[in-house]
Amino acid sequence: MEADVLVAGAGPVGLALAIALLQHGVRVRVVDKAPGPATTSRANFVHARGSEVLDRLDALTGLPEESVRAMTITTYAGDRPMMRIRFGDPGLNTAAPPLVISQARVEARLRERLAELGGQPEWGSAVVAADQDASGVTAVLGDGRTVRAGWLVGCDGTGSTVRKLAGIAFPGVKVSERFLLVDARLDTTLDRSGTSGWVHPDGMLGAMPMPGGQWRLLAYDPAFREDKPSEEQIVERMRRILPGRTGLGGIRLLDASWASLFSVHRRLADAYRRGRILLAGDAAHVHAPFGGQGMLTGLGDAENLAWKLALVIGGMAGERLLDTYQAERRPLATQVLRGSTATTKVNIASGPVGRFLRDRVMVPAFNLPVVQRWTTYTTSQLWVSYRRGPLGGRGGRPRPGDRVPDVACERTDGTRTRLHAELRGRWAVVGDSALFEAARRRLGDRVVHLRPVEALPAMLVRPDAHLACKGDPTRWLDGALA
Repeated sequence: MEADVLVAGAGPVGLALAIALLQHGVRVRVVDKAPGPATTSRANFVHARGSEVLDRLDALTGLPEESVRAMTITTYAGDRPMMRIRFGDPGLNTAAPPLVISQARVEARLRERLAELGGQPEWGSAVVAADQDASGVTAVLGDGRTVRAGWLVGCDGTGSTVRKLAGIAFPGVKVSERFLLVDARLDTTLDRSGTSGWVHPDGMLGAMPMPGGQWRLLAYDPAFREDKPSEEQIVERMRRILPGRTGLGGIRLLDASWASLFSVHRRLADAYRRGRILLAGDAAHVHAPFGGQGMLTGLGDAENLAWKLALVIGGMAGERLLDTYQAERRPLATQVLRGSTATTKVNIASGPVGRFLRDRVMVPAFNLPVVQRWTTYTTSQLWVSYRRGPLGGRGGRPRPGDRVPDVACERTDGTRTRLHAELRGRWAVVGDSALFEAARRRLGDRVVHLRPVEALPAMLVRPDAHLACKGDPTRWLDGALA
């Protein structure tokens, strides 16, 4: 066996999965059909939950300092502000801030972390065939080489070859017509402390500040009918519509570093696993970019799958544990798809009913502080819980399956630390030494013993910062890992 896990796709999800597996001591090989790393990206926002995942991967270093702190969204009708949403701390105890930063930069930091652990992506290496049996998967690469691995995970995007090879359906619908996307420098007096958006009869337009003095421009433009336009044509179209849509006569697009054209689709894989082949990220679910949920959801997939695969590969759990991956993550993807689809329809509403609901109902509501706190809470995904899944449970909060906040703790030698900083490929027992010994009998050196600074119930915390159980972990571990 050349690797325990073959990861197809070196985007943020594939890289995060590989890092998490390496943290657990699993042998990983990462391949990607692209000739090299991406230098541009559609995603440009990492919510708090995503920052937490990066922190637990020890891959957050430097990114907060590079990011833009643009935590407001102001929507205009012409030059009249209609709505201002202020993002902030929803009071969920996280040390990881939301970031406005290019996905390409996030990927670069993930590659650095992967290299620190001894791994590197193999570029120009597409998976073109895969045959699985009872003990593993034999994958064929584009150059004719074969790779034998215990498991194959498709993190290879919306057009996933791995998903097709596994015979997993990917049903869905088209939600919108064309959007223009351009990263460029602007001659403008727009405030860079937040995102600006404009409601216009011809389609919405948004401008988001990016690191390096650039702006991310996004415009809904169903009237743009060029067949397979070049980047130059997309930029020129954006340059023409920018003053009219914004109502800012002096705004000018100076030069662009990237341009793209896309339509919004909503798709969800019928299954996340077929034998020894699994899916994560856009290979399993795809939806609108509004709300910044795509990369965020994919990073959560990677972290959830990694610790489960590691236990199965290490002989510490049965394969039934892998079924909980779909059971925990697919319902979340369903919810995200519904929310992002609804947001898209509101943003592109052109009929009188849609405009009335947006301008007369939603706009006043979203100016209320309580609704803004709810928006931050919802988009952050810090609320995600698996309490209704096969590993969840009932009782007082936090309940089994709930996210455990990044609370202050002490190591056994008395030094201060944070809970999430101690996870990084490990479980944590927050409580007395007897419970720690009970967990260690089943998990070995994959578990760390911590004491809370403030009073908390004794608990076993999963590597993805969700509560496994309270009190003696023996029964829960026996059931979950059977």
